[in-house]
Amino acid sequence: MTLKTSTILIVNDIEESLKDVSATLPKHDTRIIRHEDEGKYDFLIAHAKLAIREAYIATESTKYIILCGSSFTIEAQNSLLKILEEPPKNIIFIMITNSKSGILKTIFSRLPHHYLKTTKIRQKFPIDIKTFELKDVYQFLKQNQRLNKQDTKDLIESLLHTASIQKIKFSTKELDAFATAMKLCELNSRPINILTTLLLTLMRRR
Repeated sequence: MTLKTSTILIVNDIEESLKDVSATLPKHDTRIIRHEDEGKYDFLIAHAKLAIREAYIATESTKYIILCGSSFTIEAQNSLLKILEEPPKNIIFIMITNSKSGILKTIFSRLPHHYLKTTKIRQKFPIDIKTFELKDVYQFLKQNQRLNKQDTKDLIESLLHTASIQKIKFSTKELDAFATAMKLCELNSRPINILTTLLLTLMRRR
């Protein structure tokens, strides 16, 4: 994809999309601004200020400033509004995010956007929810020790999806366990701990 003007990219995976976009841009004229802590993807006012400073560093060639965030705070977006609407000479901004709804209408209406999200085909959960035993949980966890945050969320969604197909009805407590598991993913808890707690909770229902 060749980007000749500031734009918004709405994607499934920020990291993968960042790699794809960066590969098409001149390395010495590309700046990436995002949360530096691994696993954190919120774009804060500090990042916005850094982007603005970078934009006002004069350049004779086109400079691409990539802004990455699964969420952009309102304060950060408000501070970026003017410079996104009227960027300095030779500056192109590229916003990469997961959600259209997280972008202020005042920004979304001023920049073109590309909706690149694809519908995921949910896979069946790898163990039988109706009959699994402790040894099955152990084997499953042993095979999935190196899951990342997104993989863990996908597995939790797969578990819910499979349960729906099998017409399994969860109690309020069990549904709360699913909600808690997703929240813990966002808080970057260890995937192995999240899945262990969730699966043991579901085992107790039988």
